[in-house]
Amino acid sequence: QLQASGGGLVQAGGSLRLSCIASLNTFSINTIAWYRQAPGKRRELVAAISGGGNTKYSDLVKGRCTISRDNAKNTVYLQMKGLVPEDTAEYYCSSGRDLGTAVLNAGLGMDYWGRGTQVTVSS
Repeated sequence: QLQASGGGLVQAGGSLRLSCIASLNTFSINTIAWYRQAPGKRRELVAAISGGGNTKYSDLVKGRCTISRDNAKNTVYLQMKGLVPEDTAEYYCSSGRDLGTAVLNAGLGMDYWGRGTQVTVSS
C-alpha cells in the first residue's frame, strides 16, 4: 500500500528527492513518515508529516531535509540535500495515526510499511 522510490547513488554534497506513493483511502489524514536503516544499525526516524501538515525531523537531518505531501497525488516527498556518507541507508516510508506514533520507538506502532529504496552517498 506504500511504495518508496527515488533512491540512488549520489556524491557527498548532492541531493535526492524520495517519493512515497500510498494507496490509502485515509491518506489525507494519515501521518506519513520516512525511516532509514543502515546495515548493522537500528532503524531511525528521518522525518514525518501529519495529515494537517505538521512536521517532525530527526536532529541528524534537520536543516538538510524537507518533508512535504501532496494529498491530491497521495504522495509524500522527502527532499534531501547536503548528503553525507552517513546518510547511506535503506529508506522506508510508513503510515500511521499521528506524529507521536511516528516518533515513538522508531515507528514500531505505525500501521503500514512500504518496501525501501536504497540511498548510497559516496565520499
